[in-house]
Amino acid sequence: MIGKHIRHLNRYKDIVIAFSRNGLGYVIKDLGLNDLHILPKKSALKEEKKEDDRKTLGVRIRRILEELGPTFIKLGQVMSTRPDLFPEDVILELEKLQSHVPHFPYSQVKDIIEEELDQDLLQVFDVFEEVPLAAASIGQVHRAVLQSGEEVAVKVQRPEISKKIDIDFDILMEMAQLAEMRLDWAKRYQLKEIVEELKETLKMELDYTIEAHHMSRIKAQFRRDPDIYIPDAYHYYTTKRVLVMDYVSGEKLKDVIARDTNDAVKKRLAEQIVDATFKQVLIDGFFHADPHPGNIMRLEDGRLVLLDFGMVGQLSPEMKQSFSELVIAMTKEDTNQMVEVLLDMGMAPDDINKKALTNDVDRLMMKYYRQSLKEIRLADAIRELFQIAYKHRIELSSDFTLLGKTLLTLEGTIEQLDPTLSLVEMAKPFGEKLLRDRFRPERMKDGIVNQWLDWYGLWRDLPDQLKQLRSIVKKGKVRLDISMPDIDLILKKLDRVSNQLSFAIILLAFSIIMVGLIVGAALTGETTILWRLPVIEIGSFVAVGMFLWLIYAIFKSGRF
Repeated sequence: MIGKHIRHLNRYKDIVIAFSRNGLGYVIKDLGLNDLHILPKKSALKEEKKEDDRKTLGVRIRRILEELGPTFIKLGQVMSTRPDLFPEDVILELEKLQSHVPHFPYSQVKDIIEEELDQDLLQVFDVFEEVPLAAASIGQVHRAVLQSGEEVAVKVQRPEISKKIDIDFDILMEMAQLAEMRLDWAKRYQLKEIVEELKETLKMELDYTIEAHHMSRIKAQFRRDPDIYIPDAYHYYTTKRVLVMDYVSGEKLKDVIARDTNDAVKKRLAEQIVDATFKQVLIDGFFHADPHPGNIMRLEDGRLVLLDFGMVGQLSPEMKQSFSELVIAMTKEDTNQMVEVLLDMGMAPDDINKKALTNDVDRLMMKYYRQSLKEIRLADAIRELFQIAYKHRIELSSDFTLLGKTLLTLEGTIEQLDPTLSLVEMAKPFGEKLLRDRFRPERMKDGIVNQWLDWYGLWRDLPDQLKQLRSIVKKGKVRLDISMPDIDLILKKLDRVSNQLSFAIILLAFSIIMVGLIVGAALTGETTILWRLPVIEIGSFVAVGMFLWLIYAIFKSGRF
């Protein structure tokens, strides 16, 4: 532990000085770190000059992250995807973070590749360009040619970047623990869990085998799409720190935007990008989460190429459904539906004020009242909705908030190509299709089967659970703050209630089976010996009899 703190000492100093230099020295004082003798003298921890007092919290945090270097810049970019966890002014500034970092020397590139592949570089590559095509906070990309002749792009991770990130997150976790002990807001927002989640997200981006898997998965999603091309990943040559993929020669979208391109071409590009994004999000549920112009290329034949799959999102069928319902509710100006969807999308605190939440959502809807779909900026509306979630401490899934960030980036890209294109208009057909799919016979049949299995599991386990409950009560292991003059009477009533509940569940299960038989007969149209017998008529008669008996038992008990 001592060695660890000594190793972290210099980094602690960097962090403390950066906070103080940018006007957040009070945070260091609140955490009690300014009293540690290992840190700079208090004269080095002075606040910013008076003329800088007007800077927002977001500006200060952005400057701190830029000062602390590549790993903190990358952390800030990840933080910018969580508007449910951070205030709006902070998110807006974090979105401005750019990685202006120098490339690392070829000698280190060569060492990393040879260490990872356990081969001499020239045994793998016939040609390897020493000057990188691009450099970013986590790695850089070189053009090369394999010995087998394929032209490839090779992404190589920065030396020691993983260790540096581990050290930075060790310090951030210690600071989060101090904050939760000393500050109410840090405990309320579970700051340690936020730091841990950000760490896991960033660590995944450090594993290039995961990025290669993302590429292959999204390539499979577009295998029949003539408008989209995804580079192949060479899994045999890919490791945690080296990624080898097809080299693609095309024009970056940012260059297409910069030159005087024909408006019809730009409009077509915008439609291709939006279609590709909503297909990934609402059909496949697995999507490229950073569609900015630097990550999109255009080939000579008009196809689009998606690049850089380090940041992706994934939506379950339920999450896709929720997002579709959100878009539909927004177009219908249905405040109550939006509130219900928002609550379904996240984890709300027990003491949430639903009336205040509804009022906030209603105010948001009034902002877009009577606007045409073309006038509604989908990304802005969703961002504002996520800010409402932040205000009411509703913690959303990271994939939902990443989707919001994706749409914001997408909208910014599309505005540069075709400002008249509406994401809401283009998303609506996808959402309506998802809602229609819910009522397809095969989906309904699957739903009935799943519900029957859930009820069957409940019915199967209920007797044992009730026996266990009765045993606990008899042994006096449950303390109830009520008067209990006759425990046996209560247990008899409990038995009676459990019997009626069990009977009701059996009746429900029986009814579901009957519905399944009817639906199955209608869907298949097949006739077997089973259908020649009056099974449905007999089953219906039995179900009615059981239902009448249950009603009689309830009326007889006098409790209805």
